[in-house]
Amino acid sequence: MRMVFRWYGEGNDTVTLRQIKQIPGVEGIVWALHDVPAGEEWPMDKIAAYKELADTYGLHLEVVESVNVHEDIKLGLPTRERYIDNYKKTIEKLASVGVKVVCYNFMPVFDWVRTDMHKELADGSTALFLEKAKIEAMDPRELVRAIAGNPDFTMPGWEPERLARLSELFDAYREVTEDDLRDNLRYFLEQIIPTAERCGIRMAIHPDDPPYSVFGLPRVVKHAADLRAILGFADSTANGITLCSGSLGVRQGNDIPAMAREFAGRIPFAHLRNVRVYENGDFIETSHRAEDGTVDMCGIVQALHETGFGGYARPDHGRHIWEEQCRPGYGLYDRALGIMYLWGIWDSLGRGKQTKREAFSV
Repeated sequence: MRMVFRWYGEGNDTVTLRQIKQIPGVEGIVWALHDVPAGEEWPMDKIAAYKELADTYGLHLEVVESVNVHEDIKLGLPTRERYIDNYKKTIEKLASVGVKVVCYNFMPVFDWVRTDMHKELADGSTALFLEKAKIEAMDPRELVRAIAGNPDFTMPGWEPERLARLSELFDAYREVTEDDLRDNLRYFLEQIIPTAERCGIRMAIHPDDPPYSVFGLPRVVKHAADLRAILGFADSTANGITLCSGSLGVRQGNDIPAMAREFAGRIPFAHLRNVRVYENGDFIETSHRAEDGTVDMCGIVQALHETGFGGYARPDHGRHIWEEQCRPGYGLYDRALGIMYLWGIWDSLGRGKQTKREAFSV
């Protein structure tokens, strides 16, 4: 398991590369060009600037999250060809600086949905929360105002240029079924995977968050059957999945350790986080500790270990603790604690095996 840490860039993140470097076992950053609109080709000078920054601190940038997929691709419009071509060119540029994995998603309109960015837990910490009944009754524009209205931090998946077209996008998806969306994903992968293969990059689709329809929009990455179908769209190790325990974990019946075993070899990237799911469908993100949530964190890490997982992993979201002021879900402290918890599980599974690891380098 190769531990990485999501970073939003200089001037756009409260966490510094110097701090990330000090978290035991973290070897690289998970990054993206958040100021480039979905569908546009990423400029080489901006990519090179990230590479230079990462190199300065001895961190790699082998994982990108995300190269956003333009809505015209998801909708299957004729204009998708231009955006697919831009996507291919971006993949080629990323390969030139050593990128190995591109995480992406195929969620219509919204990349992820929560109703409260700072729901208080019993211990006084706060975390991302979804109230299911509220979502079912809410006008999506109200949610946009709540999430995208944060003046301090950009929120991935809630880009202003996309949300400015909210009514237009909902109209466009009105007649789009899950089968339609699935066909459009298949087409995208058929076009992209040969380029990814040639460049030595593995595409890793992220599950829907949450893994069920929201605001009537279709969702096609919800459970094992969906993942099985997607991997069949292009029979190549370049066509992989991001195993996200937090997203998949809020859907009843999703056996994530079983998925880790079934899809071993096709998981280049894992998001490891815990959530507590309530009987009414609400859920809140918790510490990574297994007993704090309803996700079998120990079982997931054990499954990855037993199948020889050598891909990248990150602690994904964390709570907001110790009065830290940060981007919702993306502070330093709780994610660093999560990393040490994950390493604790991983290392305990490896006891008795011959390993060579330098704890520190001077």
